[in-house]
Amino acid sequence: MPKYDIVDFFYSIFKKEYFCKPKQSQMHLQEIIATLAQLDDVAKEILTTHSHQRIFSLIGEMGAGKTTLIKALCKCLGVQNIPSSPTFAIINEYWTSQNEPVYHFDFYRIERPEEAVAIGFFDYLESGNYCFMEWAVKIETILEDEAVKIYIERIDEQTRKFTF
Repeated sequence: MPKYDIVDFFYSIFKKEYFCKPKQSQMHLQEIIATLAQLDDVAKEILTTHSHQRIFSLIGEMGAGKTTLIKALCKCLGVQNIPSSPTFAIINEYWTSQNEPVYHFDFYRIERPEEAVAIGFFDYLESGNYCFMEWAVKIETILEDEAVKIYIERIDEQTRKFTF
């Protein structure tokens, strides 16, 4: 009989319901090339364009500006405390001036998608609150198909291309 840890057990139970969802391709992607000084405008455009969405996946290489964009998104949402990368904690929780939580995930240190399940990942997604995720590619097999993908490409030291 195979030996399972608790994460494997829950993964096997929930994988049919959550993990086998078909992924939908995004129909129309918007591109913005902006400097770091224009990041607040980029954040406003993302939140305006996807005003009914609450789940966002930021995709880019190390140093592309994922955490920096999340800081700008949080600023637009009225987050009171200064966001920082939750690389070691996996998740940080921030609060807006309207006393609403905003969740910031960094899955860089995740080795298996089941680890996200173990921290209650689906509870956060289903909360209806904003969820911003870095390195979501590591959990893409369980990621909700309604997540807005934001691609960040480094043009030079101060300029990025954002596609969403």
